[in-house]
Amino acid sequence: MAFRPVTHVLFDMDGLILNTEDLYTVAFQNIVSQFGKDYTFDLKLKLMGLQTQETTEMIISALDLPMTPEQFIEESKKQFDALFPDAKVMPGAKRLIEHFHNNNVPIGLATSSSKESYDLKVNKHHKELFSLFPYKTFGSSDPDVKNGKPHPDIFLVSANRFPDKPKPDQCLVFEDAVNGVLAAKAAGMQVVMVPDPRVPEHLRADATLVIDTLLDFKPELFGLPPFKS
Repeated sequence: MAFRPVTHVLFDMDGLILNTEDLYTVAFQNIVSQFGKDYTFDLKLKLMGLQTQETTEMIISALDLPMTPEQFIEESKKQFDALFPDAKVMPGAKRLIEHFHNNNVPIGLATSSSKESYDLKVNKHHKELFSLFPYKTFGSSDPDVKNGKPHPDIFLVSANRFPDKPKPDQCLVFEDAVNGVLAAKAAGMQVVMVPDPRVPEHLRADATLVIDTLLDFKPELFGLPPFKS
């Protein structure tokens, strides 16, 4: 497949830079276990990349939980407070972000997380790494992001935060979630997918490129500065 050269790069966060998708699974299972329910991977697949309110409503509906969205969010916050501060960086993420930063490739963060959730995940161990992103968009708390993934809003808003306002086809997105891939594609951007191994093949088809980890990415494929050997 031929890839188009790009000038700007946008990163998702959960499950791509940090292992927080695993932590969301633990948190939600802890909540639904109280009602004898299972937070399955099939359900998770539908939710990855969505904003907080949408995620909450879908879990309650899918599992028929006797909770209001407000109660679920309150329970979730208790779980997140315990789990998120010790989130780990995913393989290859630090190397790639630092590579782009050191080679003056404009990079931005485009996460469906709220600012509050981001702070929980980043402030204890990862402030230095995330300080390399001069532009950050938090989908669940940014009024400019009207619709969550798979809608294109977050990537279009994020691209517009760069001072030189690149066109969508000048931007490359890194994503782990199916909804995120669809959002990037809807925005008119190329997207590199680093999926959970359990994501079925047919749900990877919309990605421009699929790799196992960020360690496998070759920047020169998209006209970006290569790693020095």
